[in-house]
Amino acid sequence: MKDMKLTVRFWAVAILAVTMQMQSAFAQKIDQERMERDIEVAENVLSTLLRQEVSPNGRFFGLEVKGVYQEGYGVTFRLPGEYSSPILIRGQGEGTVIYREADPHNAPTVAYSYSQDAERDARGKAEKEAQLKDKVMEKRRVAVDSARNAYNDRLIKASKDFIVDYSDFLTQLSPNERIVVTNKNENRSWYYKENKRKHISIEALKSDIIAFKQGKITRDQAFAKLKVVNTEVVDVKEQDLELLTSIIGRLYRTDLAKTYFSSENNIYYERLKDYGVIYYMEVFSSNEPMPGKLTLPTQGMTDVDKETRDKKVTELYPKFEQELKENILEYGRTLRSLGDEEVLVFNVSLTKCKGCGIPSTVELNIKNSVLKDFAAGKIDKNTALSRFTVKKGVNQ
Repeated sequence: MKDMKLTVRFWAVAILAVTMQMQSAFAQKIDQERMERDIEVAENVLSTLLRQEVSPNGRFFGLEVKGVYQEGYGVTFRLPGEYSSPILIRGQGEGTVIYREADPHNAPTVAYSYSQDAERDARGKAEKEAQLKDKVMEKRRVAVDSARNAYNDRLIKASKDFIVDYSDFLTQLSPNERIVVTNKNENRSWYYKENKRKHISIEALKSDIIAFKQGKITRDQAFAKLKVVNTEVVDVKEQDLELLTSIIGRLYRTDLAKTYFSSENNIYYERLKDYGVIYYMEVFSSNEPMPGKLTLPTQGMTDVDKETRDKKVTELYPKFEQELKENILEYGRTLRSLGDEEVLVFNVSLTKCKGCGIPSTVELNIKNSVLKDFAAGKIDKNTALSRFTVKKGVNQ
């Protein structure tokens, strides 16, 4: 009996110690000023590496990088250039064509030229002109694609070097948080179409960087642990992808939605080669038919003030996230064009609610194999829900 009491007391003390340790860990707060300083230093380092890699001669400048910390996820550095497009500039000199790939986000510019080899005698003939135009356009396409691919390869190399060698500057990240460099804009509210636009993302866990810095793994092993996505945005309209757009759009109309609402017009997708599909969605919580008079159609609330509205918006967020996960499980399994290892992603711009403490965006990510296993009854709903990866944007 005495031994049993000692055993019980031992485990009670052990549990208490673990509980206090966990509470202490949760109680640790991020030093916001220090975090902002660390991110600014890291932004500068990454920008310098990118400029050196993309343009060793230093002719091109203005490559801005923006880093943002999201508690529980990590730091995401966003590169410019996602919406770059080729611009054709014809020189004044005879037979010279210059192509410049310009980026409205001030990404570096890549220029090159070649000579037109057209017979002067054939210029007046429509058929010869058409043939020449086709050749020029083909050379243009090949040259632009080649320049873009080379540029992206350099961006990826510089980003990988930055993460492995310098991301330990982010001193306050916990081991399970991430360092991500990407060209994807999280707040996209419209669809920008461009042929062969690339989706780029390089990601590492802080724990792997710590292991490298402590000499537990080699530099090559640290590089091998990086998760690199470099894939093409494919301009396709698959029937199953269109169908899911329609289903989600219908579920989030005001008559069916139970939390926030949207419409099919606010939902679109990008098919990424050998990666999966990303659905972009924008949701709202209220209407303002008259100044100062707010309505929440999904809640049947009319003529409410802003304070009441904001309180309800905050209350509804956890329900919205849970409901969206359940809808993805229920209807995402209708997708037939995704491979088992490809992913279904919902990137949602959330209703505006300044000071409410809800995230500005939320991204839900799940493998297609999980959706298939759930549909086949191989896993239950709770198990499937636990397989979601959730990334929340900065709080409003």
